[in-house]
Amino acid sequence: MAAMTTSKKRKRELDDTQRVSFALSDQPATQLGPVLANFPSVKPTKSTSFKCYKAQTQKPATDNEELPFVEIPMLIAGETEAVDFYSSEETRRGSLGSRYLVGIHNKRTGITTLRAAPLHILTHEVKALKGLQPAAVSALQRLEARAALGETFGTKKAKLAIRAQERNKVDVSAMEGVADHLQESILKNTSTLPSKEEAKANADSTRLVPQYDIDALNPSDIYPLHNMIPKPEWKALSISAYMSAGGGAERVALLPFKRSNWINDHLALAFTSPSPNKTTIKMLIYISTMIAFHKATFKDINKDAIQQKLSMVPSVVIDGLLSRFTETARGSMEARKTSEKGTMLLTHMFALCLHVDDFATDTSVLAADLSTEPTKVNMLFKSLGCKINKLTQSDLKRLGLPDSAGEIKRAILKTPLEFPNLRIRRRT
Repeated sequence: MAAMTTSKKRKRELDDTQRVSFALSDQPATQLGPVLANFPSVKPTKSTSFKCYKAQTQKPATDNEELPFVEIPMLIAGETEAVDFYSSEETRRGSLGSRYLVGIHNKRTGITTLRAAPLHILTHEVKALKGLQPAAVSALQRLEARAALGETFGTKKAKLAIRAQERNKVDVSAMEGVADHLQESILKNTSTLPSKEEAKANADSTRLVPQYDIDALNPSDIYPLHNMIPKPEWKALSISAYMSAGGGAERVALLPFKRSNWINDHLALAFTSPSPNKTTIKMLIYISTMIAFHKATFKDINKDAIQQKLSMVPSVVIDGLLSRFTETARGSMEARKTSEKGTMLLTHMFALCLHVDDFATDTSVLAADLSTEPTKVNMLFKSLGCKINKLTQSDLKRLGLPDSAGEIKRAILKTPLEFPNLRIRRRT
């Protein structure tokens, strides 16, 4: 056993053919030798040929001939069909404090001969871009570039300051030559101020609600379904898993947002029928997606993170929600949800809720699901043209609700559509 241990620890001795020794080249230092080239970015093909040129200096030529080869001022140049390569100004700085050697190993003698070699760091230039002058950078472009850097790497406070500055920015170029035209228009139109009807029409066109039909005769036609859910997103929604689920708990587990009492109750109610209404089920799935999207975009917006949280939602739906209910600041690639976009998301959601509830929705349950004050939810329903009232006996009979449901105030949408009057503050 001891002999075995000794044999394992015994080191193998090298014979003369395996020994390696080093030696400096005996060639004169002034003789031409190898050159090292470094390509930091674009690398040429192996077939590209290079030539070495001696740089012109103020010293006589005889002085350069007496210098060692590695100290002679020179440059390397080569070209391909599209790119020129040549020694850059970094060559001299890259060699300071360092010395580079090239070794050639002779297998027969086991000697590696070392020879000093200069290092050249090569840059490149695209032939097609030769002679083109760089475009001048204006002060506005510098500000936009600085804003883009701030949006990407700045602190939260710095980002808020950048966005505030962008909102207050005035496009001066768009105002050139307009002053005289505005003065003429004011003089011409002083006697033709807009009427109350025109002012009301202008206000209606800028409301933060889905696209609507002011002349609709039925509540279902005021906000058509596909004004809230575009047809491509509607077609992408699948309900097969919900139809084949074994019970209510399995169906709730399939929802993008599982903690909504309003959605869970309506989903359970839909499946009490022998033949559930597929349109209602699809609307409930989409409303659940909108609530989950509302929660996921409360702070920062990251598409990959949203897609991961809503893995059961088709990507076309996620892309549609991002494009319609977020916006990107000028000069930035980061999406954000402004207060206007957030309001649009909620009004689109509430318009779908009205469709599910036959246009009489209990707002208190939705407010609890959204962790929002009931007064704010009621205000958004009013902006859709709803009245917050108790149901009449005819409404209870139409909806098939018991008399006790008449004690609860609901958001009721009826025709003709009437939006709330705008409050105009008068000067004191």
